[in-house]
Amino acid sequence: MDTAAVPAPLLIACALGIEQFALRSGDPGGAGGPVTVLRTGMGPKAAERAVTRLLADRALDGAAVLATGFCAGLAPGMHPGDLVVAVETRGPDGAVTPCVGVERLVKELGRAVPGRTVHTGPLTGSDHVVRGQERADLFATGAIAVDMESAVTLHCAVRAGARPVAAVRVVVDAPEHELVRIGTVRGGISAFRVLRAVLPAYYEWHRSLLLPRR
Repeated sequence: MDTAAVPAPLLIACALGIEQFALRSGDPGGAGGPVTVLRTGMGPKAAERAVTRLLADRALDGAAVLATGFCAGLAPGMHPGDLVVAVETRGPDGAVTPCVGVERLVKELGRAVPGRTVHTGPLTGSDHVVRGQERADLFATGAIAVDMESAVTLHCAVRAGARPVAAVRVVVDAPEHELVRIGTVRGGISAFRVLRAVLPAYYEWHRSLLLPRR
């Protein structure tokens, strides 16, 4: 009888239906274990409820958790379709959650979407859409991007039990390309296509963790 360890599940969490659709329409092959794509709903409260409820399921004991979807870039020079790999997430309440396997994610994303710029740095959380001066203020803290769900998702995940966590976001909105400007649709399509292409990178990150089921 084969007694090799079975990899722990992978939970991929996103907020919006369009993000979930992009992920589910991507390449389904190559997963190293059971994969769940969870749509949490928009905002930190919705993310906290959804992630906490799902991780109470014993089938997800020890699951690796990866938060993904779209984000607003904070650094000048970012463009829609750029990728952000968080080294840590920072919640609005000050909670900081370190991310695991950042270098591996960057490497695999380079393979999955060659030619796309990948930024690494802190990903900060907000409870509302960030624009204008607030974007510059957040950038001054050292954060390179902001979204409403990643920080809460990862904080809830590690609160529910020790596990690897990570966050990868696709820039849909940047300092020189704010959502209110002409070109938003084009930028959104670009970000959607990138998100649809990244699943192989997530699967390779998960596989590299070599997590046994408990």
